[in-house]
Amino acid sequence: MVPRFAALYLLASDKYGTLYLGVTNDIVRRVYEHKSKAVPGFTKRYAVDKPVWFEIYDDPVTAITREKELKKWRRDWKIRLIEERNPQWIDLYPQISV
Repeated sequence: MVPRFAALYLLASDKYGTLYLGVTNDIVRRVYEHKSKAVPGFTKRYAVDKPVWFEIYDDPVTAITREKELKKWRRDWKIRLIEERNPQWIDLYPQISV
């Protein structure tokens, strides 16, 4: 079965800390995996587990296309993107996990 939606998200280690951009078809599960350090890799190694920005898409292809675009962005552009909607860099996990 092909997922009918996808989420693009940015995680941070702290305000202005290390950033990680990812895409998933289950943002609650995926962020939980980052927070619980369930999967070895970049986010576990650098303690990047705080979702600070996300977008929801109707289909995974659009989300992946946007992810590829944002991965080319400069860091300051990503920071501006976060701060437009989340100026305090609040951990959004409580909001998305309800």
